[in-house]
Amino acid sequence: MQFANRLECLKANVFADMDRAKARAILAGRDAIDLSLGSADLSAEAHVTEAIAQSLHDPKTHGYLLFHGTQNFRQAAAQWYEQKFGIAVDPQTEVLPLIGSQEGTAHLPLAILNPGDFALLLDPGYPSHAGGVYLASGQIYPMPLLAENNFLPVLADIPAPVLAQARMMVLSYPHNPTTAVAPLSFFREAVAFCQQHDLVLVHDFPYVDLVFEDLGSRKQGAGSRTELRELRELRRLGEQLQVTSHKSQLIPNSEFRIPNSPLAPSILQADPEKSVSIEFFTLSKSYNMGGFRVGYAIGNSQLIAALRQVKAAVDFNQYRGILNGAIAALSGDQTGVQRMVETFRQRRDRFVNALHRIGWQVSIPEATMYIWAKLPVPWDRDSVSFCTQLVEATGVAVSPGAGFGKSGEGYVRFALVQSPDVLETVVDRIAQFLND
Repeated sequence: MQFANRLECLKANVFADMDRAKARAILAGRDAIDLSLGSADLSAEAHVTEAIAQSLHDPKTHGYLLFHGTQNFRQAAAQWYEQKFGIAVDPQTEVLPLIGSQEGTAHLPLAILNPGDFALLLDPGYPSHAGGVYLASGQIYPMPLLAENNFLPVLADIPAPVLAQARMMVLSYPHNPTTAVAPLSFFREAVAFCQQHDLVLVHDFPYVDLVFEDLGSRKQGAGSRTELRELRELRRLGEQLQVTSHKSQLIPNSEFRIPNSPLAPSILQADPEKSVSIEFFTLSKSYNMGGFRVGYAIGNSQLIAALRQVKAAVDFNQYRGILNGAIAALSGDQTGVQRMVETFRQRRDRFVNALHRIGWQVSIPEATMYIWAKLPVPWDRDSVSFCTQLVEATGVAVSPGAGFGKSGEGYVRFALVQSPDVLETVVDRIAQFLND
């Protein structure tokens, strides 16, 4: 049987190789501990699951759900964004519900790229970003992320012939897998760059809430203090903002909520007119709803309309009950988000301290649920071999940096999706593996 050529680019998959290595370890009787997937072991809040449960008994939720039926969810998403970042959003034209944000990042290239067009992607980066480009028969130009550049791409290094054929740039900060946080000044640079070169700017933003340190605490000289002043000014403006946006019933100005936890900047803070930008959100991380597959896009109305056209040809929306749960998550008590962040902060600290005790020096991440660790010699040029041999010898599964792109080689990613005690056990097993 003959299949489309576009599938050839999807065949190579380091993570499938890792999955087979995990299966071999389990068959060999190893006690498996999986830190390879960023799927949190935490539960959705009770008020969220209760909203879904109540919907199950309502026959009105059992049919197909078209766009007009998602209005309440779109209003909740717009209000959530306005409260968080102080930028008005039209829920009718600037918000689109998605079956997880990955649906959006994978389908958007179909609306933007013609065969042979370039997409500028982060390297290392989230694998589905490349998958969407390949499905659209596009070409990928990888933008290397190096430690000496704080894991930010150097836009000036992109060749002019590539830019002449490029149609879109995809960013994602806080970043998976490197855990880097992009300052607002970089987003402003990226917006200006995309405006200059007529590029669509896509920002995948799943870790919006998973930020641990005040962004001003980074030891990067005066620039970090400037970023902190910018962030505080944006929040001050948000607190003063009289939101009158597009029929959505918003919390009055006196009750405008700025979260206690520090925020990573949104791309729309650098492009408040939404001239070239679209941003993707998910409830998987902040609200522990990964299995419910619910997310949304916010941004340029033309990009939202184009993505909606693709979506209409592929699927309907989720079950209405899931959207009811998402509305409860976005508009309800947010203390669960704070508990989630604190849980991962504690896990991060225990895991990093344990690695340091065995002599593996890693940086303390500011954000995400991951540790991005440079491999010791002799593994520093073969992350796949390290990960496959580690899981077969110890049962500990982690992600090889090479699976995220060429520039990820020499690193591994640990997902902090186990309890602190289990994470300590992981480090004990790694120490034994390295010493054998």
